[in-house]
Amino acid sequence: METVTEAATTPETSTTDTNSLPADDVAAIDALGQSYEAFKSEIAKVIIGQEEVVEQLAICLFARGHALLMGVPGLAKTLLVSSVAETLKLSFNRIQFTPDLMPSDITGTDIIQEDENGHRAFKFIKGPIFSNLLLADEINRAPAKTQAAMLEAMQERHVTALGTKYDLTPPFFVLATQNPVEQEGTYPLPEAQLDRFMFLINVDYPSAEEEKRIARETTGATRSALKTVLTGEEVIKYQELVRRVPVPDHIYDFAVEIVRKTRPDLDTTPDWVKQNVSWGAGPRAVQYLILGAKARAALHGSYMARMEDIIAVAAPVLGHRVLTNFAAESQGMTSNKVVERLAQEMR
Repeated sequence: METVTEAATTPETSTTDTNSLPADDVAAIDALGQSYEAFKSEIAKVIIGQEEVVEQLAICLFARGHALLMGVPGLAKTLLVSSVAETLKLSFNRIQFTPDLMPSDITGTDIIQEDENGHRAFKFIKGPIFSNLLLADEINRAPAKTQAAMLEAMQERHVTALGTKYDLTPPFFVLATQNPVEQEGTYPLPEAQLDRFMFLINVDYPSAEEEKRIARETTGATRSALKTVLTGEEVIKYQELVRRVPVPDHIYDFAVEIVRKTRPDLDTTPDWVKQNVSWGAGPRAVQYLILGAKARAALHGSYMARMEDIIAVAAPVLGHRVLTNFAAESQGMTSNKVVERLAQEMR
């Protein structure tokens, strides 16, 4: 991850202090905030409710991360992802993961082609991963070997075929959907791949009023057209802007401390965590906490990361990186509950 030099601040520094960013960055954050409001308005034309899910997706996108959407079928996860691509004018591909899907079906493969002179040579045929926004639909319905084919692309932004590297065009963003692992025909994602996702976003059932609106507004003959809010070039510009958002020292301290307290083998870890957690989060979680706080602050028009920003991203960043044990499961102590309790105790 690139190193960003940031202004030293104290917890008492006002979140509206514009001196911590150059004047053009201040104006850019204001413009990003306006674009984000327009983005939410466009998505709301086709997705009813799920405001928190939409915000977390936007945070991931502008923080240059990837997101994993968890929810039962029928919650409009696929429609949400395609709507994001349409609103941001990004090239979009969808892969339906199935048990017989092969790695080359994702990344592409070399085939022999013959030219007009009769010469034969290998030519790389790009797979669907070569897009700005890739929807990996029901990713846990494919076996681990196929799931792992995406690791290099998600981390390095390129794929390798027969020793040749092929760069992916930025911005590159993977949005994967996953059914609950209790459902039939699913394979748990390996921890190495889970860690590549910045956020695990839980998509819950809509409220009764939202479900009534869904029945009323989505069963007609027409579908609302979505307007383009940002282009791919503008998304890249705002991703770079997010990296320049200053972070006070106490935010860095909080991020490091909460991640270290998820690790049961450390002396500073609370006893209740040691009793309920078998594996804690790694250093990548600290990076994503900071990047998530930066992105959320910028989207909300703040010129530096605040404590409320890092609290807001703690659960989606840490929830899939904290592995609870059998004792926790028997008491209903989930990973998200562990993170929420840690955050409450540290505030």
